[in-house]
Amino acid sequence: MTSNLETQLLALQQEGEKAIAAADTLERLEELRVNYLGKKGQLGALLRSMGQMSAEERPKIGAIANTVKESLQTSLDKQRAALEASQIQAQLEAETLDVTMPGIFCPQGRIHPLNGIIDRALDIFVGMGYTVAQGPEMETDYYNFEALNTPPDHPARDMQDTFYLPDGNLLRTHTSSVQIRYMEKEEPPIRVLAPGRVYRRDNVDATHSAVFHQIELLAIDEGLTFTDLKGTVKMFLQAMFGDLPIRFRASYFPFTEPSAEVDLQWNGRWLEVMGCGMVDPNVLKSVGYDPEIYTGFAAGFGVERFAMVLHQIDDIRRLYASDLRFLRQF
Repeated sequence: MTSNLETQLLALQQEGEKAIAAADTLERLEELRVNYLGKKGQLGALLRSMGQMSAEERPKIGAIANTVKESLQTSLDKQRAALEASQIQAQLEAETLDVTMPGIFCPQGRIHPLNGIIDRALDIFVGMGYTVAQGPEMETDYYNFEALNTPPDHPARDMQDTFYLPDGNLLRTHTSSVQIRYMEKEEPPIRVLAPGRVYRRDNVDATHSAVFHQIELLAIDEGLTFTDLKGTVKMFLQAMFGDLPIRFRASYFPFTEPSAEVDLQWNGRWLEVMGCGMVDPNVLKSVGYDPEIYTGFAAGFGVERFAMVLHQIDDIRRLYASDLRFLRQF
């Protein structure tokens, strides 16, 4: 019995060492380890028969079994190290760069002038505590007009000014609709900023486009006055343009009262850059705010106008032409 088990152990050692040396992947090597040295492996199966041996035979067979186990483990470790080194070498060869090859030129990307203005304006207002909100570009008549104190007979609803859709919806003419949606969900005080694309049926020329971008701001709280509006607008314009003369001119918007246009003195002449005003009480009522408790102000500007002034662009259409000769200047 002893001689037979000894012969089996030595044969297992020889067989295992040969199989391990022939393993060509780490996965195959792990399979062999489990097969020979695992809990249910061949070596364990042979050793379980030692229970039938006498006390004098067990030490001899145990010593042989330990030798076989150590030999197989040594072979496994050696082959694993060789396979890992081979794997690393293959990876290095596959990832080797030929530094003598000419490089591939990839021109550095640039921020589009419109996106640059938007990012700059958002940074300024977020620094003042405003939250950025977004809304759908395809709007309902209610959010685009009715909730903003624009009755059905108002000129802004004219077919010549607005893109109406067959289902009765329309393409938003301003981002003020975002403010209505925001106020319906939030309670005062609020400070919200609404940037986005808007649509109007303008004849395209050097200063007009049927598609353009707006940024509108809204603040609602107890005790806000026109002075707060003027201070906010002045701080923003000075951050964008520098310390230049600013003036407010009386104007009209259906959703603010009183309303004003804001002019900036640029290169010796006055330029209209923003519209603003105190939120009309009817707008506050439409979203469930009590105008006896809360007041607010709103302001908005066209991003294209700011880009044309700051970058001295003579034609708004250049901003949409994707002409690299023009865009590389920024």
